Amino acid sequence: MAVNEELPADAGQDAINELQGIRQSIDNIDAALIHLLAERFKFTQSVGRLKAQHGLPPADPAREFLQIQRLRGLAEEARLDPAFAEKFLNFIIAEVIHHHEKIAGDSSGGARTAGTAASRPAASPTAAASTPAGTDGPSDSADPAHPAASA
Repeated sequence: MAVNEELPADAGQDAINELQGIRQSIDNIDAALIHLLAERFKFTQSVGRLKAQHGLPPADPAREFLQIQRLRGLAEEARLDPAFAEKFLNFIIAEVIHHHEKIAGDSSGGARTAGTAASRPAASPTAAASTPAGTDGPSDSADPAHPAASA
């Protein structure tokens, strides 16, 4: 329960206990999500290094499109709003590509690899609309603390 949350005078102890239990479950899921994202970004960092070593572009629009379609389907099966799932994945993809661009720039003496998010077509019809503020589109930098897509 929030430290400063004011409860109605008629809130029963059973309701308060149930609320605390549900919130603890939410907190546990949030922690698991953070750990899963961190693990995912470890792998996408490896992808970024491999791409940079072999001169491959940071973005792979065809794979991004397929991933979005696949995860939209999984979201529907899980009764999660597929539009939300797509926005979330587009955010992750943007971070991954940003990381990949940074890795490519670091490995090439600062030069940016062609095919950056700003110059490539969106992965889906809603990708441009859901690009996170402060980014120039899907990306994956060398900072493993930032989540990234499966580029």
